Amino acid sequence: MSLVLYGHPFSSYTQKALIALYENGTAFEFRCIGPETPEHVNEWLRRWPLRKFPLLVDGDRNIVETSIIIEYLQLVHAGPVSLLPADPIAALEVRFMDRYFDLHVMSVVQHAVEGALSGDAVKRSDGIALAAEKLERAYAWLESHLIGRTWAAATNFTLADCAAAPALFYADWTHRIAETYPTLRAYRARLLQRPSFARAVEEARPYRPLFPLGAPARD
Repeated sequence: MSLVLYGHPFSSYTQKALIALYENGTAFEFRCIGPETPEHVNEWLRRWPLRKFPLLVDGDRNIVETSIIIEYLQLVHAGPVSLLPADPIAALEVRFMDRYFDLHVMSVVQHAVEGALSGDAVKRSDGIALAAEKLERAYAWLESHLIGRTWAAATNFTLADCAAAPALFYADWTHRIAETYPTLRAYRARLLQRPSFARAVEEARPYRPLFPLGAPARD
């Protein structure tokens, strides 16, 4: 049985896993989760009732959580692009940056999105305000951290950049990365030019009207 990935093209965490698969040209079947594919939804929930995606299926194995999925791919389905350094200390830096983008950027965006999805004007306003405050802090740290770097945690593209790409993509839609952060803006632009992420962005383009905060006419 080939690898199967359950998810949705517009999901940031699905994109994170897709980037890793595309980087190495790994063969897999994508099963989109949505109302038009109830059979995929039912199988996904049978395998992972916590209702989180993406889910990677490899034979009898169900692998969840994007960082774990990417590490699993490197261990079991390694390709020419190594997304985690062999050196343990260097790998720690990559894992830290992966956590940074998931916890301090993407989770903040999700809070604002959930506020908008609530349909409550106060929750929407509060969610956007809190996201702006937290993202400003995250942007400021990244601006100084990324100086002199091409990628987030190493000379090469890694797991950290798989996390950064969708996180910064949607963060900029939620609270624009100001011109006072030129290093961060340039890094986001490099991520958008990376073929693996550019492919994920294009595949998700038809779903942009779903973004509850309003997708900007850029990217």
